[in-house]
Amino acid sequence: MKNNGISWPQIGGGACVIALVLWLLHSFLTPLAWAVVLAIATWQPYCWLDQQLQRRCGLQLAPVLFTLIMALLLLGPFTYALVLAGREAQSLSHLLVEAQARGLDAPDWLAKLPLLGAWAVSAWSDSLGDAETVQQTIQDLHIAPLLSYSKVLAGQVIHRLAAVFVTLLALFVLYRRGEALARQIMRCSSGLLGTLGERYLKHAANAVRGTVNGLVLVGLGEGLLLGLGYAAAGLPHPAMLGVITGVMAMVPFAAKLVFGTAALVLLAQGSIMAGSILLGFGLVVLFIGDNYLRPTLIGNALRLPFLWTLLGIFGGIENFGLIGLFLGPTVMAIAMSLWRDWTEDMGGNHA
Repeated sequence: MKNNGISWPQIGGGACVIALVLWLLHSFLTPLAWAVVLAIATWQPYCWLDQQLQRRCGLQLAPVLFTLIMALLLLGPFTYALVLAGREAQSLSHLLVEAQARGLDAPDWLAKLPLLGAWAVSAWSDSLGDAETVQQTIQDLHIAPLLSYSKVLAGQVIHRLAAVFVTLLALFVLYRRGEALARQIMRCSSGLLGTLGERYLKHAANAVRGTVNGLVLVGLGEGLLLGLGYAAAGLPHPAMLGVITGVMAMVPFAAKLVFGTAALVLLAQGSIMAGSILLGFGLVVLFIGDNYLRPTLIGNALRLPFLWTLLGIFGGIENFGLIGLFLGPTVMAIAMSLWRDWTEDMGGNHA
């Protein structure tokens, strides 16, 4: 029995080989999936840069340059966060030495907390008011296990950096050989599924681009605007807070936790006006971005109702982690395309 010139034993053997490859590379599937998502999302600007470089110098430098640009975008915020963490660790160590020597006074804003101010100051004094209480508090916190946790954290950081390296390496290969690989995949899907296979692959690519535009671009825009709001409100490290807000904004409703916490800190410190304005500004920015810009960008590209997009995002995150932000809506878009084809076919048959 044959299927478009390919025998079923060939299909079965190919499926076994693919399953073996997936099992062999299962530890690298997430970095490879990230590389595919980034390549699809940035393919149009990459092609523009490649054409410009080919026209001016005749060399294929675009894969290297674009991979370096993506490395800067991926590793820049992470490096900045590590530098800030190192500085804060030094400040924390100095503060700990000072606390062990003579204790720590309660900050002024702690007494201004509504309803809880007096209790909070009393609890602070009982735990950190003098050197003896500080020593007892440190013993109660069991600092020793924290050292083992720090080793685990360092191992996770190294693992994530290795994953980023694999992603960038695969991304370079996709930039360099992407067109040939796309033609091979299209030919294979057409051979197995006919014209439907090619159409579904195009739907998947459009879904990835639309999801990236809707999640990443809108999230970065929200992070930029709220970063300016953090700076205007006088919060420390507004750039880092803006980056965190932008990343969290890719997940629906998650950015509210960041700027809401920042506003509460300002309110607790007595900056009632700044905290209220920041809270209102953040709600307006997220209302416009999440309810108008994001559904428009994603829905127009995917032809998918926003409810299904939202469910795809949540389901993708739950099952695949952060990469599920893009895989979930892509799967939902393909499923919706299949549903439309089936309903159209059944409608045509009944007619």
